[in-house]
Amino acid sequence: MSQVSQSAASTFTANESAGRAGNPNQGYNDLDLDAFLKLLIAEMQNQDPLSPMENSEMVAQIGQIRSIGATDQLTTTLTGLSSSQEMVTASSMIGRKVNGVTDEGTNLEGLVEKITVDVDSENGDRSIKVHVGGKTMNLRNIREVTTG
Repeated sequence: MSQVSQSAASTFTANESAGRAGNPNQGYNDLDLDAFLKLLIAEMQNQDPLSPMENSEMVAQIGQIRSIGATDQLTTTLTGLSSSQEMVTASSMIGRKVNGVTDEGTNLEGLVEKITVDVDSENGDRSIKVHVGGKTMNLRNIREVTTG
């Protein structure tokens, strides 16, 4: 790869770090498509005009862009599939006896009355809640399922 000027690299790094500060779940090793394109553009704008990037380097970087886009799309698809599978699993528990830990941290055993989906307004995370005897527990906190 061609050299990126120190000021362009510093600007990119500062901007990306500021963006990640609002999202602590995104690691520094994660490079999404937008960040990759910004880096590529900064590299092209700051390359030495007497020694520009080789065509093979450009083709390799475009291949990386496509790979990142495909990976992002696959991740989105798998996340949706996982959420759907959790909902199917939870709905099959209605009328069954479960044993698990409530949201308050106490043990609970009883028949599942209903299933709800809670969405965290801050980060958009979904969690499947199982309702037993007026109390709730996360689907992931269920230890045992038996017939009612």
